[in-house]
Amino acid sequence: MSQIEIRQVTADEHAAWLPLWQAYLRFYNTELPEAVTHSTWQRMLDRNEPTHSALAWLDGKAVGMVNFIYHRSNWSIENSCYLQDLLVVPETRGTGVGRKLIEFVYATAKEDGCCKVHWLTHETNATAIQLYERIAERPGFIQFRKAL
Repeated sequence: MSQIEIRQVTADEHAAWLPLWQAYLRFYNTELPEAVTHSTWQRMLDRNEPTHSALAWLDGKAVGMVNFIYHRSNWSIENSCYLQDLLVVPETRGTGVGRKLIEFVYATAKEDGCCKVHWLTHETNATAIQLYERIAERPGFIQFRKAL
């Protein structure tokens, strides 16, 4: 396999990012208004926003995406990093692309002064959970939420 390259998105990579974003939403049986997708993309390009995105490239093709957000915490002085969205295209799953995307977030968040990276996944996402349990701790918290 060729070398995988992970790098932050640039304005001219929207056409590479969008299909991955849409596949991620489909994976979670979710649809968002086009205005939300547009706003999300714009935020990722704005240096004044805490939202970031990176793509995994293999042989000139985007094969993975990770979106992450820095935020304050009442439990630390430093920001935390929420790894919100992660997707690897099916044909490259199991090749280390997901791990490399997460490690990119670890390194970037550390460089930017964050004290931790955290994320959620659905309990049925068994393949991803196998990776996550090897590279992070599973603290046992259960998420509760209410749409407003």
